[in-house]
Order: sequence, then structure tokens, then C-alpha cells
Amino acid sequence: MTQAEFCVHCGHPWAADHAACDNPRTALEPPRFCPHCARRMVVQITPTGWTARCSRHGETTG
Repeated sequence: MTQAEFCVHCGHPWAADHAACDNPRTALEPPRFCPHCARRMVVQITPTGWTARCSRHGETTG
């Protein structure tokens, strides 16, 4: 799999400043944006974990 090009919390390119994304609270949150295309993902949170689905790149679980 290729390296992520976009931040999964804000959707901006990795070249941008991500000080707000790099904190303990966001470390526990599921991704909201696809790391490959920056599209907003459909996220479902369950008591046992989460799933995030991109319309182009499929599903991620955690």
C-alpha cells in the first residue's frame, strides 16, 4: 500500500501544518478523510471499534 498523501483528520495535504491534528484526542478518533484522495469517508462507530469507508478506496477498520 502507498504512503498516505492527506491527513485523515483534516483532509489537507501532508505538506500543510497539522499542529491541530497532532494531539491525544485525535489519536483516539477514527479517520474522517481518505488518506489517498482526501474524500470524506462514511464512518460508523460501534462499541467494539469503527469502520470507515471511502467510495473509491474501500473500507478500513479499527
